[in-house]
Amino acid sequence: MIRAGIRDLKNNLSRYIKRLRVEKRIVVTDRGEVVAELRLPETSAGDPRAQRYAELVAAGVIRPAMDTGDPLADWPSAEELSLPAGTVTALIDEDRDDR
Repeated sequence: MIRAGIRDLKNNLSRYIKRLRVEKRIVVTDRGEVVAELRLPETSAGDPRAQRYAELVAAGVIRPAMDTGDPLADWPSAEELSLPAGTVTALIDEDRDDR
């Protein structure tokens, strides 16, 4: 990772852009405080959700899942969960009678 002050970056932008291909990331500072980051663009557009997920993992906000596959694969389908008409009303009425 390279650190560059704003003035130095402005005065030597071409040099930093060339170095970006090797270093992959340049942190821009203003009076020693990090204010921005330059990096190469993603190679493929892909799924924006997958890109956001990768960003959150890289930032340490979330950790990748330990297991692979679909965690909801064994869950019943919506058809299997559907209840007969009036079931909710019956449950609410039953609950209110218990008071």
